[in-house]
Amino acid sequence: MFTRYSITAKSDEVAQRFSVDVPAGYKPRYNAAPTHLLPIITQESQMGLSFFYWGAPPSWANKKPLGEKIINTRVELIPEKLVIRKKLRDKRCIIPADGFYQWKRTGKWTNIPYRFTLKDKSLFALAGLWEEYEDEKSERHHTFTVLIRNASGVAAGMGDQAPVILSPENDKLWLNSTHEEELLSVLQAPLPPLDYYSVSPLLNSLDRDDRAVILPAPPTDQFGNLTLFD
Repeated sequence: MFTRYSITAKSDEVAQRFSVDVPAGYKPRYNAAPTHLLPIITQESQMGLSFFYWGAPPSWANKKPLGEKIINTRVELIPEKLVIRKKLRDKRCIIPADGFYQWKRTGKWTNIPYRFTLKDKSLFALAGLWEEYEDEKSERHHTFTVLIRNASGVAAGMGDQAPVILSPENDKLWLNSTHEEELLSVLQAPLPPLDYYSVSPLLNSLDRDDRAVILPAPPTDQFGNLTLFD
């Protein structure tokens, strides 16, 4: 399961990379996590950032187990599930990011967090799908899910799955193509070359969303003890 990423770039950097208007409400996120309100770009509104909840809004998600928040969608399920194929046609989005996190299991009770970035540390787009729905109070919500696929390269050493990272050429195609086969092909493109480094267990706290989260830190276990694994 993919549960964390970062978008620490300034608003003008986001505007330039994705050719969008960035509203005043935008702020860097060092520890973007499910239920957070986060910036995305939808196929319906490509000129500016929209802010949707990842998986579910907090008021609804607190009543549901993590698996029911639909924070990830596996690429291999798209051809098999009619409801996902419909979203593929009508509800695509990209999620601006400059890093993502994975945990490496090194023992029964030890998971070391790592941050992955592009080699040049530039911004990139994660592939996603979005939806609109009404809750039991008839309040309208917008949510998104991140597409994941089998991990490859250095990411494979941290887990079975990794988010789909789109190249600058493919993020435009992802938003604009009308051909299902072409869209599925984009999702199969290999992960770009990545750098990675261990970060502080501060990442484990959903309340921590500051620069300390992304700084390199020696690998430690959940008790703060240094480990020999890196």
